[in-house]
Amino acid sequence: MGLTAVGFVMFTAHRTPFEDSVHDATGVAAPRGTYARRVPTMDELLAARGFADAAAPRAGGVTEALHRLVADWQLLADLSFADLLLLVPDETASQFVVVAQMRPTTGPTVYQDDLVGSVITSSDRPQLGLAVTEGRICREGDPVWSGDSPLRQEALPVRVGGQVVAVVARDTNLAAARTPSQLEIAYLRSAGELAQMLAEGRWPYPGETGAEWSGPRVGDGLIQLDADGVVTFASPNALSAYRRLGHRGDLAGQSLSEVTVALAESGPVQLLANVARGRVPAGTDVEAHEAVVRLRALPLRPGGEHIGALVLVHDVTELRRQERALVGKDATIREIHHRVKNNLQTVAALLRLQARRLAAPEARTALEESVRRVSSIAVVHETLSGVLDESVRFDDIADQVTAMVAEVAGSHVAVRRVGSFGVLTAEVATPLAMVLSELVQNAVEHAYGEGASGEVEVRVTWPEDESLRVEVIDQGRGLPPDFSIDGSDRLGLAIARTLVESELGGQLRLTSGEAGGTVATVEISAAK
Repeated sequence: MGLTAVGFVMFTAHRTPFEDSVHDATGVAAPRGTYARRVPTMDELLAARGFADAAAPRAGGVTEALHRLVADWQLLADLSFADLLLLVPDETASQFVVVAQMRPTTGPTVYQDDLVGSVITSSDRPQLGLAVTEGRICREGDPVWSGDSPLRQEALPVRVGGQVVAVVARDTNLAAARTPSQLEIAYLRSAGELAQMLAEGRWPYPGETGAEWSGPRVGDGLIQLDADGVVTFASPNALSAYRRLGHRGDLAGQSLSEVTVALAESGPVQLLANVARGRVPAGTDVEAHEAVVRLRALPLRPGGEHIGALVLVHDVTELRRQERALVGKDATIREIHHRVKNNLQTVAALLRLQARRLAAPEARTALEESVRRVSSIAVVHETLSGVLDESVRFDDIADQVTAMVAEVAGSHVAVRRVGSFGVLTAEVATPLAMVLSELVQNAVEHAYGEGASGEVEVRVTWPEDESLRVEVIDQGRGLPPDFSIDGSDRLGLAIARTLVESELGGQLRLTSGEAGGTVATVEISAAK
């Protein structure tokens, strides 16, 4: 078969997809050799083609299906030794926009540059239009040239709900063509079966989740099964993984399900058997002899008939060891937080007992304030002991701290929060809890007269990215005319100011409210 010049100059050796007619998906002409603008996202390109709204006539489940394909099509690219382009047609299937691109990890790529956002016409590449109108895989045509390299072009229809909604262009670099090995033959045969299932709308599997998409890759290890679950081919990496589990000898000719279940030392036996038999599109781990191997099954059902399966295999022993080490460290950190919380609560209880034995009102008040401060820190550690990372949802902490202040003060002043703190790191949460406690305590204690009722509002805003503003607002007596935070002798304000400036890198201000009362404002940058 001879080689012909490329039918449209998209496939030259330079970044000039269509030379004299380069356009992006919006129809704006791009300068030659450059991109007109940043590479658009898949969602942006689908929206431009009428798939933005799930209720739109063209949408349906198309967007979700295309995202599932793109999440898993590295598998098809690697088995095919080919580049893949996902193209969405217009209403007349005369123009196609490239919405996604994938390069193989098992062979040389055809395209060095990003083609996402480029537009191809059916006159430039007739295979694309035929794939849509006839709903079949199109391989017609001689190989074409891309620079100094010949390439084979194919068009695979993408069917969703019985309708062809997109096309996958599969372009193979033929420059390194040679007699294929047994492994390569197995890859290409599997690629052909997956391509047929894609054209029929049977792959990717609708029920699969991201856990399977992120599983083993082709190069990690590949096993082919026949319709009965018997191994017809196992790559060297797959054999090595099974030997780490304790298997001796070859896998060819054996029931993978029986071998795997016999090796496994733990785990759900039924799921393991179904995955190793290749009957369900799912993944699971096999553990034996201190080794862990991840399996992912892909049933092959072209034409609706189960003809076998691909089982991807990956030795994840070291990965699981690291994960377990991290889980152990997380558990240790949570236990430390739990013990710190318990110790702080013990200290608070001792201070509370001591306060009850004191006759001097000033000494009793000082100890009670210490109890409140220690308890505020304990609330943060209690929350941290129940999370997997060093970040907490601070709204719960803020509500507990303010409620505790009101309870300890024994006043008729209500405290309410407006706005959300969101998720804060432990480095911010601990000092901020104490600052909030001091400012609310100051408002409850000094804004209203003894026995008087009122309200204190904690207002939370995020005026700029990563910037947090907390305002503690009361409608009480307001600040004295000559008040200065620098000259204040209140211990609570001194503690709050020190924490804000030294621990949080922020600022604390006390000002008079527009309608009376006092506003204490804390501003912290990079709070998250």
